[in-house]
Amino acid sequence: MIYSLRHRTTYDYEDDVTFARCVLRLTPRSSATQTVLKSIINVTPKPSATREGRGPFGEQTLTVIIDRPHDELVIEARSTVDVHAPRVGDPADSPPWEVVRSLGYETASLAPEGPAPYLYPTRRTPTVPAITDYARTSFTPGRPIIEAGADLMTRMRADFVYDPEATNVSTTVREAFAERHGVCQDFAHIMISGLRGLGLAAAYVSGYLRTVPPPGKPRLEGADATHAWVSIWCGEARGWISFDPTNAVLVENDHIVLAVGRDYSDVAPIDGVILAPGVQTLKVEVAVIPNDEQATAA
Repeated sequence: MIYSLRHRTTYDYEDDVTFARCVLRLTPRSSATQTVLKSIINVTPKPSATREGRGPFGEQTLTVIIDRPHDELVIEARSTVDVHAPRVGDPADSPPWEVVRSLGYETASLAPEGPAPYLYPTRRTPTVPAITDYARTSFTPGRPIIEAGADLMTRMRADFVYDPEATNVSTTVREAFAERHGVCQDFAHIMISGLRGLGLAAAYVSGYLRTVPPPGKPRLEGADATHAWVSIWCGEARGWISFDPTNAVLVENDHIVLAVGRDYSDVAPIDGVILAPGVQTLKVEVAVIPNDEQATAA
């Protein structure tokens, strides 16, 4: 499935910003499950300096510096991505999770595609006994790891309420778990915390989700949003398998990967510093359009 992506972020400032330095992680990654056919990032006002780089988890970065006064910053990323993820198959056809746990701890590689970087707690995904116990209910002795992961995300979908007003970017995993409310970022952090508490390698994935407009209704430009889900290392043979606890689905061709890290802090689409005395407002518009839908509309 080929998708056209548009991710536009607009910052409006109360007073002029005299200096801004931003790190952008807005270029989707090419991997075994998707190929980036084209990607471009436009920044207004034009930066005085730019630098392309590669982050510690393989993410492509673009650092921009703007050193002239401005009261608006617009960052727009446009990409075309071919997603060709294989079907996960039978969740029961995977090794016992305890075997995978042992293999993860035995690995000698620190490469970002291996399990080692994703085994240990982070500030956003600490080990919380209550969350570990919640996850353990799905990971019974000898259970196949993909089957157990699917059960955990399904339980979360039933037990947690998607509520954009309940949390913000600074809400802790303990708070979101206690309230059983939050958004995809919270659900991903909770699931990762529980998995790592059991000794399993789990990664935070940021990206986009294909949405389907109501029958007979046109797709609204900018109506989509960024999304987050979880990837579990399931052994050498199965590799990384992704789970979406917000929607209780195994990730296949409806999800487009932007970046992978240990938690949200590693993959934030935009971060940096600005020099300005006033407040700012933020507007984010995302469009995820399958190319076959564009062809039909044409």
